[in-house]
Amino acid sequence: MSVLHRAEAWDMSESEESDTQMQSNVTIDAKSATENTSLTQSRSTEHERLPSSSVTEGRTSTRPGGPVTASPARKRRSKEEIEADRETARQRKEARERQRAARAQEKEQRRQEQRGRREAADNLKSLRPENYLKSLTVCIDPALLQQDGSDILLDTLATLEWRFDITPQLIPRSVTWSRALLQQGDDKSDSVEEDQVVLVLDMSDFIELVLSVKKLLNSREDGSGEGSVTNPLLEGLNREMRKVVMLLLTESHPDYPRTHPSDEQELYEALNTTLGMENPDIEEVLVYLQVHKNMSMVCLDNWQEVTTHVCAVTKALSKRPFRLLTERAELPFCVEGSWASGVRVDSDGSGLIQVWRNQLQQLNRVSPAVASAVTAAYPSPQLLLQAYGGLAAEADRKGLLAGLLVKSGDNERRVGPEISARIYRYLTAQNPQLVLD
Repeated sequence: MSVLHRAEAWDMSESEESDTQMQSNVTIDAKSATENTSLTQSRSTEHERLPSSSVTEGRTSTRPGGPVTASPARKRRSKEEIEADRETARQRKEARERQRAARAQEKEQRRQEQRGRREAADNLKSLRPENYLKSLTVCIDPALLQQDGSDILLDTLATLEWRFDITPQLIPRSVTWSRALLQQGDDKSDSVEEDQVVLVLDMSDFIELVLSVKKLLNSREDGSGEGSVTNPLLEGLNREMRKVVMLLLTESHPDYPRTHPSDEQELYEALNTTLGMENPDIEEVLVYLQVHKNMSMVCLDNWQEVTTHVCAVTKALSKRPFRLLTERAELPFCVEGSWASGVRVDSDGSGLIQVWRNQLQQLNRVSPAVASAVTAAYPSPQLLLQAYGGLAAEADRKGLLAGLLVKSGDNERRVGPEISARIYRYLTAQNPQLVLD
């Protein structure tokens, strides 16, 4: 009896368990159906939210376990758009190339400017006297070495370590100077002759030169020409017309020794005694040499003085380029100001009143305000001179401008009798040596 009861209880438990499992399966299936329905509704809602064009033209992609996304479709470009894009790319490339070329040009320009500044600095350095002296060469004619005392010149040049060269010159018995020019990129150098020439003559050579010049002048007066006159010195001077020649006379006549190097009267006496020439004839010869041959003469005692003169000329030549480069070009007595370089005057006369005003401002204590007052009353010097001419008394002419009103800012004053009289003397004085102030 008890065994049958346990079996029924066991059967009943299995049936209840089966029912319970069926109910849980139904619940799971219902839950899955509900989730699927919700997912479908949400996809339908997202699909409805998309534009119609996207739905029609787009393509959908489904990710495993993810939402459905729509990828945009590629739109084909027209030929005009492609050409426009190419043109834009070409313009950008050209702009980049222009910028690159501009930068390269600026870089090259800066490089050239730096090179120019370096060259200018090197040129300026080479023009300094101590450096320019190294490029000078003293050229000595061999005929000078035959005179007694010429070794003093050679010894002095060697002591100073100056370059000198013994070469025949176009003008016999002369000393010239040349300057070396170093060519860029080449070790060889060229030379340029300076314009200074020192001619060293003794009394006999000078007498021969005087006779040749006098004969030349006489032939000109007779109309026979210059062909009959032959003198090596004159021929050399004719070939060196642009040179500045300094004649150094180193020896006086033995019968008339000079007591002072600069006393030319004894030279005249020696020429009168030796050649029988009068002073006017001697002066005619010297004037011809000075005017036509650019020659001046200095009487010296010995070769020591000749050496001193040659060294002085050499130093002067070494200082000349740097002095010409650094000295001011404008005149030192010009009044400072914007008009110092001049006023532009047009063909219609505009600008003349400014010139007249600046002309008055050159006078001492004539301010721009005073000059403006005078030019306002008399716009030209001619009008002021006419006003002076209309007055009979000298005192009235001097005081003509004294009552003119001068305005300087808020202050007013008169020109005054002193400035008025000075302007009157400035315009009417006949004496060029008259001091206006």
